[in-house]
Amino acid sequence: VQLQASGGGLVQAGGSLRLSCTASGRTLRRHAVGWFRQTPGKEREFVAALNWSGGDIYYADSMKGRFAISRDNAENTVYLQMIRVKPEDTAVYYCARSFDSVLTTVVTDYHVWGQGTLVTVSS
Repeated sequence: VQLQASGGGLVQAGGSLRLSCTASGRTLRRHAVGWFRQTPGKEREFVAALNWSGGDIYYADSMKGRFAISRDNAENTVYLQMIRVKPEDTAVYYCARSFDSVLTTVVTDYHVWGQGTLVTVSS
């Protein structure tokens, strides 16, 4: 399976953006999918994740109320809706598929990664 993240770009603080993560090759069904982000010199940071049905969702505390993760299994796509973005949200955002259906926030539990999409929030 390959993951393609898209939707990044330049946005003003307070604005919104929607990222997409589309899988090709194999389905995302029965796998948890997560979004992570990384800035230069820092470790990859958990953002949000959901299980294969979308019924269980985790968010990092700083994203609660501003980010929303969802999935369309028919389209093999997971989304990250970002609203009220802040300059500190600037990062490369990665989507990833976990080893199995267990929902997890741990980076090493995800074994298939997309190439990342850059989000830049201007103040």
